[in-house]
Amino acid sequence: MRRLMPLTVLALAAGVAHADNGFFYIGAGVSHNDVSNITDLGNQADISGSSWKAFIGIRPINMFAVEADYMDLGSGNSTYTPPGIGCPSPTCNATAHSDGNAYAGYVVGFLPIPVPIVDIFGKAGAAHWKLNGSVNSTVFAPSGFSHSGTDFAWGIGVQAHVSMFGARLEYENFDIANTSGAKIASLSVFLNLF
Repeated sequence: MRRLMPLTVLALAAGVAHADNGFFYIGAGVSHNDVSNITDLGNQADISGSSWKAFIGIRPINMFAVEADYMDLGSGNSTYTPPGIGCPSPTCNATAHSDGNAYAGYVVGFLPIPVPIVDIFGKAGAAHWKLNGSVNSTVFAPSGFSHSGTDFAWGIGVQAHVSMFGARLEYENFDIANTSGAKIASLSVFLNLF
């Protein structure tokens, strides 16, 4: 009987935490993305700007969740004179364009802090990314590429929630081939459901 009492208290406490945080959550937000040194484009058309993201997660216990994210990495444009072609600018200018997106799956761990409406978290998983690029010029044939891959992804963040509503600030990072990688800072709102 004495062993049953602590187990009952733990189960009730987990139930209260579960109800406060929500078993299922969904959110969206704005992000600032940085994908630079795109070597397939001669380091032109880096992606650096605002875009958006969306996520969905399941948090079965207070300290653990599983989450899926979609990240629009945005696009970049650049006009430049290709080196070594002996033609004065702007008659020999080239225009480069790049864009990308990613899907990520994470395991999320929450620190056990004593403030019930605030969570500090870290996440680790994998991101499947796609990066496209093209170059158009008046002096050589158009060229382009489309790469995709899956790499280790991680993130850290803080979120606050009251009842069903919350907001989070986070940073995510993963590798993208032939670039310096993706760096994403985002501010999102989310809704805790059942």
